[in-house]
Amino acid sequence: MTVKGIVLGTRKGLLVLQQESGQWNTKNFSFKGVNISYAQIDPYNGDIWVCADHGHWDQKLYRSKNMGSSWTEITTPKYPDGEEIKKGVPAKLKYLWVMAFDARCEDKKIYIGTEPGGLFVSKNDGESFELVLGLWNQPTRQEQWFGGGRDNPAIHSIILDPINPDRMLVGISCAGVFETLDQGNTWHPINKGLKAEFLPNPDAEIGQDPHFVTQCKNEPDKLWQQNHCGIFNSKDGGKNWHDVSDKTANAYFGFAVAVDEKDGDTAWVIPAENDDKRIAIDGALRVCRTEDGGKSWKQLTDGLPRENCFDLVFRHALDISGDLLVFGTTTGNLYLSENRGDSWTCLGNSFPPIYSVRLAKLS
Repeated sequence: MTVKGIVLGTRKGLLVLQQESGQWNTKNFSFKGVNISYAQIDPYNGDIWVCADHGHWDQKLYRSKNMGSSWTEITTPKYPDGEEIKKGVPAKLKYLWVMAFDARCEDKKIYIGTEPGGLFVSKNDGESFELVLGLWNQPTRQEQWFGGGRDNPAIHSIILDPINPDRMLVGISCAGVFETLDQGNTWHPINKGLKAEFLPNPDAEIGQDPHFVTQCKNEPDKLWQQNHCGIFNSKDGGKNWHDVSDKTANAYFGFAVAVDEKDGDTAWVIPAENDDKRIAIDGALRVCRTEDGGKSWKQLTDGLPRENCFDLVFRHALDISGDLLVFGTTTGNLYLSENRGDSWTCLGNSFPPIYSVRLAKLS
């Protein structure tokens, strides 16, 4: 993919930046003043999709087929009547967390991860969505899933196996990583080796809190997650997870993680102080990179503020394509690296708080 665009979901709207003659300029600003929880361009047809949190007016879903010149509101996923979060608590959509576009089979699908813990799928290019009942009816959901920082469980990570079209993984706060091997009909947890230090049993199979889960495109069995309790990776498709945190290198707590597309041992995280503070460590913004599967970490700071910094990077606010990395922060700063993080350039300090960042090829 030749990257020429950056799609930003922010606290005050959607921004699409385009690279022209070496400069990044705003190509589109839509949904002025609206909280955009997640935004992405469909890689298969170029449509822009926006998940909007209207607060009092609930969650809305929009699509543009002309790069934001006009928008169509799409029917928001709805939990079927009678479904319950827990016994006696009706299921109602609380938040649209993430989207994934699946063209591995002849019939393209679009997935949306939501709070309170439901995965929705469209089999008609987004005209309608239905709840994936195999995951919703997973036997542990009602009694063992719970909210991590919010009132209810949330599906924030969707991983599509590029080799096996029957396999998919989701990351859930708080429940852990779940896998299906039959296109979503049945699901099972794959959390061996993870730690949930906030639970009576830190090794519990259910109740783990991945902040974000991702995979290497060319080595799909190599998975990474930034977890509430550290950084973990897996080299066997999630069967076993290994703690590769290094507190001495400040590689521990955070939300976002990115993995090299070709080398599953190379990954980047953006650390923060612990859960109580959630700000840059010691007032300095830094990115940590490993090139040996987490055995060692290097702190990358060239071009980043080193004092009086309060930035935090959310789970969807870091993206990678080739040697290009970009991330946005809760204080409205946007940083770009063209050399795998060795140095950084600030693309702007006055953006609204940034919730999601996605690199894209613009038409």
